[in-house]
Parts: sequence; C-alpha cells; structure tokens
Amino acid sequence: MRSSPIGNVTERTTRVGIDVGGTFTDVVAVDAQTRKLVARIKVPTTHGAAEGVAAGIVTGIERLLADATVDAASIAFIAHSTTQATNALLEGDLARVGVIGLLDGVGWLSKRQMRFGAVRLAGGSLFAPAFAFAPAGDESAVRARIDGLIACGAEAIAASESFGVDRPAPESFAVAYAQSRGIEATSGHDVSSAYGLRARTRTAALNAAILPAMVRTARMTASAVSGARIPAPLMVMRSDGGVMGVNEIERRPILTLLSGPAAGVAGALFYERLSDGIFIEVGGTSSDCSAIRAGRPQMQAACVGGHRTMLRTLDVRTLGIGGGSMLRLDRNGISDVGPRSAHIAGCAYASFVAPASIAGSRLERIAPTPRDQPEYAALIAPDGRRIALTATCAANFLGTVPADAFAHGNAESAQAGFELLARELGTDASSLARTALTLSAAKLRAAVEQLITDYELDPSMVTLVGGGGGAGALVPFTAGVMGLSHRIARDAEVIAPIGVALALVRDSVERTIVAPAPHEIARIRREAGDRVIAAGAAADRVEIEVEIDAQRNKVRATASGATALVESWAPRRCGEEERCAAAAESLRTDSHQLEATELTPRLWAYQRRTTMTAALRHRRERRDVRVVDDRGVVRLALRDPVVTVTTVERLGARVRDAIESGTQFGDVGRALPALYLLRANRIATYEGLASAEQGAALAQEETQGCASDEPVALLVVPRQA
Repeated sequence: MRSSPIGNVTERTTRVGIDVGGTFTDVVAVDAQTRKLVARIKVPTTHGAAEGVAAGIVTGIERLLADATVDAASIAFIAHSTTQATNALLEGDLARVGVIGLLDGVGWLSKRQMRFGAVRLAGGSLFAPAFAFAPAGDESAVRARIDGLIACGAEAIAASESFGVDRPAPESFAVAYAQSRGIEATSGHDVSSAYGLRARTRTAALNAAILPAMVRTARMTASAVSGARIPAPLMVMRSDGGVMGVNEIERRPILTLLSGPAAGVAGALFYERLSDGIFIEVGGTSSDCSAIRAGRPQMQAACVGGHRTMLRTLDVRTLGIGGGSMLRLDRNGISDVGPRSAHIAGCAYASFVAPASIAGSRLERIAPTPRDQPEYAALIAPDGRRIALTATCAANFLGTVPADAFAHGNAESAQAGFELLARELGTDASSLARTALTLSAAKLRAAVEQLITDYELDPSMVTLVGGGGGAGALVPFTAGVMGLSHRIARDAEVIAPIGVALALVRDSVERTIVAPAPHEIARIRREAGDRVIAAGAAADRVEIEVEIDAQRNKVRATASGATALVESWAPRRCGEEERCAAAAESLRTDSHQLEATELTPRLWAYQRRTTMTAALRHRRERRDVRVVDDRGVVRLALRDPVVTVTTVERLGARVRDAIESGTQFGDVGRALPALYLLRANRIATYEGLASAEQGAALAQEETQGCASDEPVALLVVPRQA
C-alpha cells in the first residue's frame, strides 16, 4: 500500500499513532514540537492473519521506519487504537469464562448479587460464564473451585468479592493462582474501584472473556516496538480518549472498548483544537458523532447487551451511514442509503473510476439480508467490474465536496453513473443524487439534534467538524440542511491516528463515599495522579479533575498527562504572539481581537476584546475564554468564568468568596460552581463541590508546601441550580 513521507523527519522528535480500522491500518508520525503531520503509512488490517491485527500493526511500524525515514531513536511516543475488544463482543468471539465468587459476611446475598444471567451480544450470541463460590479466607477451597472451573473448560477466570475494592487481597490470591495454572485471570477491583457488586462482577467477567486474545496481541506488538529499538514504551488507546501502557492490557483490556471512535475525538481535541461543537467522523461504512463542550468530550457509562458495566466511555453515537454507503431501490426509486458499503460489497466507487468505465455498464440489483428489504444498486462494467453509486458519488455529482477534501472525486463519472440509473428508473439524475444525499443527511441530522438536546448545546453556537475520509461527502451537505456552520478537519482522513499520536496518558479512580471529607477526596486525587505517573506521565505535567456526585455518593478523580519522554524533548517556551495565535485558532477569530490576562507566570487567559458600548449592548452574550500555557497549548476552554488572581497565602479566603459568589440558587436548591485552580503550569479541576469550605480545603491540599507569595489563579464557572 502507499506510504507518504512528508519532509525530512530523521532529526525530529516524533509521536507515532496507529489506528486499526476495519479495512486498513493507518500509521502516522507527528512532530512532537510543532504537532504537524510528517509521515503517513496505510497497510491492510490483518483480521485473517494467524497473529490477528497485530500483524498489520507490526507491518505498519516497519514500513514507517523503512519507507518514511523516521528514525526509531527519535520516537518519543507510540500508541495504537484497537477494535479488537469491540469486535470480540459484537461477534461473540470470546474465551469461556469461569467466575469465582469469594464469599464473606452474608454469603447468600453476595451469591445472589454476583450471579448474573446470560448477556445477549449484538451479534445474537450469548455470553454465559460458569460460576463457582468459595469462602474468601479459605485458600484451599478457592484453589479447588478454580481447578473445577478449569476442568470444565474455562479459558479465563474472573474473581469477585463483595468488598473487593476495599480488601483486594482475596481477589488477588485467586487471580495469582489461576495464572499459576497457565490461565489468564482478572478481578473486580482490576476493572473498577467503585461499589456495585453485580455490575462490577459482570464487567470483570467480560474483561476476562477478551483477555487471552488481547494479551497475545499486546505482547506481539510490544515485542515489535522493542525489537525496532524504539525508546518509547508502547501505549494503547482507551475508551475515554486517553492512553495507557500496553502492560495494562494484561489487567484491563476492556478499557479499550470503543477506542477506535475515541481516537477520532482525541484528534478533534488535540489536532483540530475543537472546543465547542459536534465532531462527525465519517468512514466508508459508518459515522461516529460526538459532542465536545468547553473543550471536553462528553462521557457515559457503557452498556453491553443492555446491561450496565463499570466502564466509562466517550458518548459516541455510531450510525450506519458513511461515504461508501450504497443506494437502495424500490419500485419508486431510491428508498434508503446504507448500511451496506461499497467496499463490503466488493464494489468500486463510481466517483473514483474513469468515465469510460461507466459507459456501457448495466444496472444490477443486489439482494440484501434479509431479502424482503429494498435491494442495493450496483453497475456492472463491460470489463466485469462492479461499481457502486454511493453517498460520496452523489455529493461529487452535485458539487458539494470541497475541492481539497479526501472524498473529492470525478464528478463526470458520478454524473454518468446517476444518469444510467435515472434512465432505468425513468427520472432525472440530479433528483436521484439529491434524494441520496438528503436521506444520508437525515440520519446524521437526527444524531446531531439528539446530542444538542442531551447536552443542552446552543444551536447557534454549534459547529459541525468533519473527520475521516468521507467527511467531505456528508458533513457540508448536512450542515447546509441544518443551517449550521461547518469545517473539515485538517488531514481529516487520518484524524484518528493523529489523535492517537497526540493523546495523553490517562487513568481514573472512583469511590463510593457518603459525604466525603476533604482528606478522602485528596486521597483519591493522589491515587489517580500516582497511577498515571506510574504509567509514564511526567509528574510535573499531570492534571487531575475531581467530580463529586453528592446524589450518588460518588467521587471520581481523572488524571492525565504527557509522557515523561515527550516532556524531556518538549518544545521551547513560546512568546506572546504564538500564545495569542493558539487562542485565536481555538476561538475562531483574529489575534488582534484578543486581550490577555496573566494568571500565573506560565498560564494566560485570552478572550475577545469588548468595548464598553458593546458590553452594555450584549450583556447577555456568552464570554468564551481560553487558557494557554507557555508552550502555546490551549489547556482550558471555558464559558463565562469569573477570574481571581491571588497568592497561596490568601487562597483560602479567596476560594470561599469565589465559590459563594458563583453559587446559583433555584427552586430545587443551590448549585455550587465548578472550580479551577491554576498554579505554575498545573490546573486542578473540582466539580460537584458540596460547600465552600470543602473547596477551600481541597485548594489548600493542592498548594501544600508552596511559597506563600506564589501566584495562583481561580476560575469559577457557575452552574444552573
């Protein structure tokens, strides 16, 4: 397949991202300092190889080093996304699992909570593990029950105990014994630190079901990276948009569920710098839609077979419409578009063949499954090739694809194909193409409107941003139908592997605590930070976001940061001009229209200049602020924050005042604001605070050991009560 070196990259510090797709695996190299794309490789995804998708990943790495002249020693970061976990659950390609329930206290109740019914997967197959139970403190009984599960055919073991998150030793013993028998094993506390025995047990069992195959793949790819003398450890994309060390696959492979769509969202955030809008990644067969608000993607609890798991993923809405979706016909004309795509049907796109290939073709109707559904339209060329009329072909015929888009093709060929179809149906070609695009856009429109409703986005402020190879075919037309602004991301066709290359190390810790005290919140926060540092993040670049859910008694800390190797080769500190340019790009405005406020010696806030007259005229207009660091990276995107610059010595009183002034009161009570504490180049985030005193105590913990005169800043964003 093709390789595309872009300039001389042998002396660059590079970040490498690999996106494993259904048909192709894309490998890119991104300059770590400028964040510019410097090389790209495309190889077939090796689903049928004995080594599985790992073979394609290894081939892509080898081609990148050989064909694109990327120096292995210059690679500071390398990571890949994977569809392996998702495909295994969709297709039912799972290991046979035995669940060992460890009983203590009220054993009968624990048994009842741990034993769950069969889970029906998307492909129609059932996931039904075997269960065995033993007293948690009886090691001989635990060994005997595990031996029994293995004797009955278990290929992986999941250990679960009612309070295993607090007392993990019995679960760890069971896992260690299973592994000593040569069986892959996992536990409830491996997959979640939150209470909820049934959901945690179910999640652990699903984790065990994909463990053997994913461990084999992880070891093979990690070995290839090591063998290539790449100094950076291999990372894997998580379902929340971050990355984790490949060694974590041996504990928590389920965290990679939906890592493919997460890669595109990461690209929208870190490469396209999307801060507010709807990101639509359009592939050949499907499209993934997700909302980004204030620079943050939206999250949700993952469900498998209609059952809740303890896994948090990006909220990505996947639709059966893509650039290669084929037209479906009934007696009245085009009745639908998709879900079958041209490459699945073995067809070429009409817009990507020469006009002469269309001449003399005849229409073929392809029977769908089930057969009582409308048929798919294809053309049989004189040379026997099958050619499909797709959504991309319709857009090229109507001239709605931007000239520089990856989906831009031969409009003459597309027109010839639609004219042939029109003659068969007794109508005109232009109407057919417009019907095809209208039907395609309707599917995207429904998902976009639902995201706008679900996350209370202001439609007048929403921008549709297209990624993926098919973005140019569907996003401009959909935006036009909806009356929304839009743009196609830079290097849209490889936005997913770029997102992998630029992603941050991430991990989260969640605990169930009633009325959490500040020291308990601080302990959870430290644990999250320690995890990402242990995974390779640079300690001084770790950021931690704390969410407190008083209604559900949940405290969640999410830590993220760039790897230490990347930071050791980090770019020089930039000046005001570069910082302002980064903020202007994020705010979609000109640099000269911005004003800056220094928050700390390494962080600045930028917003549009507002005259007094304009301020009085537009008092209700929302104020967007970007916080940019001394390397020109946009670190926060906030709307209507109240900013206070102070010192560590005066911080406690300032935090109380800021929280109290930002508290909103309504019919159902009060809502404390979100609090952002900025010190040097670090940002601590606190959401869901219960009181001003709690916020002050957490701020004190964050600045413990700092000089009393060190400058800090508080940003408070009110929430509606």
